Amino acid sequence: MEAESKAAAEKKQRLAMMALSVGVSALLMALKFYSFWLTGSSAILSDALESIINVVASGFAMWSVLLASKPPDAGHPYGHGKIEFFSVGFEGWLIVLAAGGIFWEALPGIMKPGPLPKLDFGLLILLGTALVNLWLGTTLIRTGERTRSMAISADGRHLLTDVYTTAGVLLGLFLVRQTGWYFLDGAVACIVAANILFTGAKLVFESSSRLMHAYDPELLDSITAIIDQNRKPEWIDVHRLRAWRSGQNIFIDFHLILPRDMSLEVSHREVMEMEELLKEQLPGMVDAMIHAEPCIGPECRICLQESCRIRSHPFLGQPSWRGDEVAYPGGAEGEHGSGSARNESGRKFTRADLEKDKRDRD
Repeated sequence: MEAESKAAAEKKQRLAMMALSVGVSALLMALKFYSFWLTGSSAILSDALESIINVVASGFAMWSVLLASKPPDAGHPYGHGKIEFFSVGFEGWLIVLAAGGIFWEALPGIMKPGPLPKLDFGLLILLGTALVNLWLGTTLIRTGERTRSMAISADGRHLLTDVYTTAGVLLGLFLVRQTGWYFLDGAVACIVAANILFTGAKLVFESSSRLMHAYDPELLDSITAIIDQNRKPEWIDVHRLRAWRSGQNIFIDFHLILPRDMSLEVSHREVMEMEELLKEQLPGMVDAMIHAEPCIGPECRICLQESCRIRSHPFLGQPSWRGDEVAYPGGAEGEHGSGSARNESGRKFTRADLEKDKRDRD
């Protein structure tokens, strides 16, 4: 019950922040275009064009957060959380598009610069918009991290990019004001475009990585740390660990090796205990698919059970359960072709080891 009320509060907080982001971004966009109308500056126009992206992206992010908060249904059994990753990619491509538009407008200003009227008043308006965006961006990032919303965090980082953009424009136009070198107006706009182009490409890459379930070492380490800190003698080993995010939700699957003389009922109880442990200690964990496997003879060397009637080897030491050691298909190094000591299944020992062990005893 407490978890449900916390989830409802987080949902309300996410929606409130996104609504605030849309409203403030629209107001700041209007102020920047007013500043451009006063001054005719290409640099200010570049900042105003990026603000259009802010408004559109914030609106799309708000819709994605609303959709992602819906519970799973018959058509979407894993929920709707992945829409947040689409939102981040959409925002990234919009930023790239804005960068192209800024280059298009700014280059003629370098070749044929002109005077900038009412520049002082325009600079004051830009300074005010930068301070508001700085506050809003940092607030959105904190909210996104606290509520595990990638879309809100991305929107906050986008607004901080807007702050850096505005700061660059302010610095460039101040130099124009002091020197009278009007070509700097277009040059600053091009620098701004290059900066936001990098930010947009980074968001697109991050979005595609999440959509394709890219290897997430931080998440895997969090999972294995929880299991390791609560390790039981019956939990002989863990392997084939995989985990992926869907919005703020986390899905996990892995294999758990248990004593082969353990009954099906007791094995099921151990699996359920581990699943409940992960749900309690890993924020956002929705589902864990844990496959129980019986141990084989050579795994006696890593088994912590002191009294075991089927033990065939003395205990040598407990296995490492670091994320890269237990990840599918048997360690991150093996996955990237560096040569893992494990077999394709991810187990430290194979059925071939068991047959060899039997032959050695015979």
